[in-house]
Order: sequence, then structure tokens, then C-alpha cells
Amino acid sequence: MIASLAGVVEHAALDRVVLGVGGVGLLVHTTPATAAASRTGSQLLLATTLVVREDALTLYGFGSVDERDMFETVQSVSGVGPRIALAMLSVMGPDDLRKALSEGDTKALTRVPGIGAKSAERLVLELRDKVGHAAPGTGSAPTDAARGGGDDWRAQVTEALTGLGYSAKQAGDTVSAVAREHPDERDVSTLLRLALRGLRT
Repeated sequence: MIASLAGVVEHAALDRVVLGVGGVGLLVHTTPATAAASRTGSQLLLATTLVVREDALTLYGFGSVDERDMFETVQSVSGVGPRIALAMLSVMGPDDLRKALSEGDTKALTRVPGIGAKSAERLVLELRDKVGHAAPGTGSAPTDAARGGGDDWRAQVTEALTGLGYSAKQAGDTVSAVAREHPDERDVSTLLRLALRGLRT
């Protein structure tokens, strides 16, 4: 397994980055927060996992080992594939996800696009005793946070939210609320986490 990658960011999109490693550009799928924090030309270290299918080899990268391990853990549940696992980590992060699973908070889990009541119950049933409790200092905040000028962050955060499955109205209303509550914040990764937190309440 490819456990980590270190290289130069050649390109960053909504939920993926192209990482230049040894003269090869590797496409790595990741959370919107990690992608937003990846600046072209900067060095980036990702904890990774390789998902092997008959027709594809797909790399997934994360800002922390804890995030990657949770990505792999939730896929042990029937019906949860890489796409749903990535959405769970994009919306909740590893600590909040671990807390929801260990406490049986199915309501929090169903706020993830693609997770219904039955899926949430199955996740809790199968993983409650496996994930433990959130450990301090294991958050997934990536390094090299991307900072944008003016209101450029609004479009990036809105695109990230709609890409996760939220409606355009939900995304727009949440972004407006975040802008009102945090008028001086310009860090895209931080603003995305604030928006996701708002959608979970």
C-alpha cells in the first residue's frame, strides 16, 4: 500500500490534487478542506491509501494519519465505499465522526449526504466499539492553508458544499451566515470547516 506521498502541488481542484512526485503527477482524491489548503507550487505531505478495483487504481490522500485510518475503518461496513467514506470525513472530520459513532449519534451521521437512517444505524452498530473516543490533537487540519483575497473564498466554499451534495440554497445560506459571523476570516480551509459545522447544527 502507498501509505504517504510528499511532493509539489501541481494542481488543486474541488476534491482532488495533482501531486508531483519524482517527475510523475499523481492524481489524489481528498476532502475539500485539504484541497482548499493546497496551493500550487507548495510542498504537501499526505497520508494516503490506494483503493484497487478491477478497472481502476485510485489514490486517496488526507491531512493526517488519523483521517486516513478512519476513512479505511468506515469502509469495513457493508454499503460504505470510498465515495461515502470521503463524504463522511469531508462533513465531519475524524474526531466528530468518532464521537458520533461511539455515542450512537445517528442524527449527526444522517447529515452526511448519502447516509440514511438505516445506514447510520448500521455504522453505529458495527463501529461503536471499534473507533474508541476522540483523542486530543488528532484533528485533520492541513498545513499550508490557502488564503484568498476579497470574497474569492465564497465561490470556493459554495462549490465545495454543493460538491458534497448540499443544495445550492443550503450552500448559499450557510456561506452568507459564515461571512456575517466571521467578517475578517479569509482562510478557505477554516471557512469551509465553519460552514460544515453550521450545516450540522
